[in-house]
Amino acid sequence: MTQENNAIRQVLEGDAESFRFIVQRYKGPIVRMIRNITYDGAQCEDIAQEVFLAAYKKLASFDPARSSLSTWLFCIARNKSINSLKKKKPVMLDKLPEQTDRRNPCDDMAEKELFDRLDRELQALPIRQMRALVMAEFEQLPYEQIAQVEGARIGTIKSRISRAREKLAKALEHIAGDMA
Repeated sequence: MTQENNAIRQVLEGDAESFRFIVQRYKGPIVRMIRNITYDGAQCEDIAQEVFLAAYKKLASFDPARSSLSTWLFCIARNKSINSLKKKKPVMLDKLPEQTDRRNPCDDMAEKELFDRLDRELQALPIRQMRALVMAEFEQLPYEQIAQVEGARIGTIKSRISRAREKLAKALEHIAGDMA
């Protein structure tokens, strides 16, 4: 029996402390996924807590024959992220991380403008395309797992990711033309 299955069994038998293993194992990927969907760094920790609270409460309904624990958790995170987006408009990323080696200020401004425009283009994608692309590119999830999380066929996921990439590539061409 794997550590994960053992932790689930212990939680279901009343050892709440065993859930800590699951949280520690999946907190990073869940928080990253939420941040990449909501673009709200301030709220992603709170949403992640909601995800793990919901998972703890519903752990008895988890069926390992239907999906892996990670897929189940990503589904909960996806749903919580969508609910958060419905409550408010997405927040644009205003700042890039500080760099220790400073370059020409013009280069920094051009790079910031590029990233700001890319963020806007990513957020302008249809939400299903954006979520699929985020899970594939940022979370490195396999298409099969994305299909399970999204409740869609694998061909649909491939199509969403392909269309999102095409739109971003066109946007990059347009941005590069504007900056030349």
